[in-house]
Amino acid sequence: MGETLEARVRAALASVRDAETGQDIVAGGFVQGVLAREGMVQVTLEVPRARAAAMEPVRAAAERAAASVPGVLSATVILTAHRDAAPAAAPKRAPHAPAGQGPMLMPETRFIIAIASGKGGVGKSTTAVNIAVAMAAQGLKVGLLDADIYGPSLPQMLGTREKPRSEGNRLIPLSRWGLKAMSIGFLVEEETPMIWRGPMVMGALEQMLGQVAWGPLDILVVDMPPGTGDAQLTMSQRVPLAGAVIVSTPQDVALIDARRGVRMFEKVSVPVLGLIENMSYFCCPNCNHRSEIFSHGGARSEAVRLGTEFLGELPLTLEIRELADAGTPIVAARPESDAAATYRAIAARLWAKLEGAAAPAGPRIVID
Repeated sequence: MGETLEARVRAALASVRDAETGQDIVAGGFVQGVLAREGMVQVTLEVPRARAAAMEPVRAAAERAAASVPGVLSATVILTAHRDAAPAAAPKRAPHAPAGQGPMLMPETRFIIAIASGKGGVGKSTTAVNIAVAMAAQGLKVGLLDADIYGPSLPQMLGTREKPRSEGNRLIPLSRWGLKAMSIGFLVEEETPMIWRGPMVMGALEQMLGQVAWGPLDILVVDMPPGTGDAQLTMSQRVPLAGAVIVSTPQDVALIDARRGVRMFEKVSVPVLGLIENMSYFCCPNCNHRSEIFSHGGARSEAVRLGTEFLGELPLTLEIRELADAGTPIVAARPESDAAATYRAIAARLWAKLEGAAAPAGPRIVID
């Protein structure tokens, strides 16, 4: 029986040597994962944190070696830096990270919020992009991270397929609509499927957080993948999330999943900043007749039941969809529209909540 594609890739990786130790990267224990399926190959190299920058040429050599194997259509190699022995005064960790977790990422960012949903197809990415653009329009330094490794939508919604350039071992985020943005979709071809297991997804997320030159930010808006899986756990454990926003449509089947999303963030000690009802109703552009296609008010009622704030409702409109597909968020393209005003109001409310939560308490007066 012939060797599997994974075995052939590992054999090719053994030709790549680490200049410092003289060992090949397989024998040296750097290769922590090889996934090969239908010609698509993903490799994870785990290296000491202190050597992450110096290992970039090794990563590139490993990627070339994997790509040269007959039967490989596409090869991607990512670096993940494992934790070195912690000094006596360990760097600050995210407050909800498990014991032994490495230092938190994004230390120059004041606030990080997750825009999440229990299920796909509810308009979460559209909401995340427009909230981020609205915050940037307020004069804030805003980053936007697409954390959906399997289904990245940021390139389409921001209207660019530009590849980010690198400086040393760091990627430079793309600038669009007043934002700094990063997505796995900027790094791979549009139709390339990301057939990755959980550890590789987590490694890619950590790289987009820790090896991208974000610079100082007022806020990082994270467009989360739907559900309650690896990406959500990685974000809650590796960055100090200031809160999460749950997006849902009003019908019961979506609200059930939204409820799971709320409970998941509660379990990892991330405050839920509120719920947004998307596709709340449809208003005919010809006769102005309003139809509540997916019911109406479900997210508002759910917010009351869960004891969190209802942040607002957005209609199902052709304009929002067309502008999103064209890569021009409605907040930027139609700032006078009702939908843009709603996104701006939600963004302003979120910022007020974040600043209010971060403000120091007033002096405590004690009367004997």
